[in-house]
Amino acid sequence: MQNTLPDIKQTVVIEAPIEKVWAHVSTAEGIAEWLMPNDFKPEVGQEFHLQSPFGPSPCKVTEFDPPNKLSFTWDTDGWFASFILKELGDKTEFTLIHGGWKEPDAIVEKAQRKASEIRDMMSQGWAGIVQKLKRIVEG
Repeated sequence: MQNTLPDIKQTVVIEAPIEKVWAHVSTAEGIAEWLMPNDFKPEVGQEFHLQSPFGPSPCKVTEFDPPNKLSFTWDTDGWFASFILKELGDKTEFTLIHGGWKEPDAIVEKAQRKASEIRDMMSQGWAGIVQKLKRIVEG
């Protein structure tokens, strides 16, 4: 069995109703506010692109369950991302999962760096990104 890297998981509680948070994580305009420019369309099987620092990343919607979950494949290295929302009264728990990592020494083609290095950088990046989402939604 290969020694693959663990998923990145970031969770934050947002002081807003689930419908408001969902609007920011399930529309092209909302995703552009806190993540990256994109041409996202909310439909299973829909292909779209996230404009990453390394260029456009091809993505495909794999799950769309309003207002609780959105999942998509991301780029060409086998990654996936999921946005999971859980209603907590008048607040919302938002969890981001970024998985599909290979073994630590595998090279991520676009970045030409080891998967372990990219995962560490992205883990730190996601921590800031979910806080940015929280500020935007609560603002």
